[in-house]
Amino acid sequence: MSAEQPVELKVKDLTPETKSVNLTVKVVSVGEPEAVPARGGGVRHVTEAKVGDDTATVVMSLWEKQSEGIAEGTVLRIENGYVSLVRGHMRLNVGKYGRMMPTDKNVGDVNTEENLSEVDHSTSRGGDLGEAVDLRFRKGPWASTGYGMDDERREKGRRRRRRDEFDRYY
Repeated sequence: MSAEQPVELKVKDLTPETKSVNLTVKVVSVGEPEAVPARGGGVRHVTEAKVGDDTATVVMSLWEKQSEGIAEGTVLRIENGYVSLVRGHMRLNVGKYGRMMPTDKNVGDVNTEENLSEVDHSTSRGGDLGEAVDLRFRKGPWASTGYGMDDERREKGRRRRRRDEFDRYY
């Protein structure tokens, strides 16, 4: 199995399933570090920064020392980044196999009108089910009150079981 090669994308092209992406973004704003519980116990610190390019913006999670030296207006080159969902909202990340470094490249004006992290993707991975479908009231072999059998087939099975029980005793 070969490793996925990173792809060069713009922010608007990011999806919740995006993995191995390269992009150049400008920092629009940087939040305060927040303490979150770590998996193995203890505490980790995460800082959220709003980053973007001329197409859109997205919230980026900066863990521990990643946030050092990051300020509003900094242009960053992200290599081998990925997107995750936090409470249904997209977050851009740079993991242990990725790199993030300042660059002199000009990004231009950032499109702050479209923020991909504002969209709720909590149902997008499994698809939007809309209204639930109750199969008990549908026609077909999977339907009716018998969890997969219509009433006639269910009754036939009961009669067969009764006959088998009768034959065992007589």
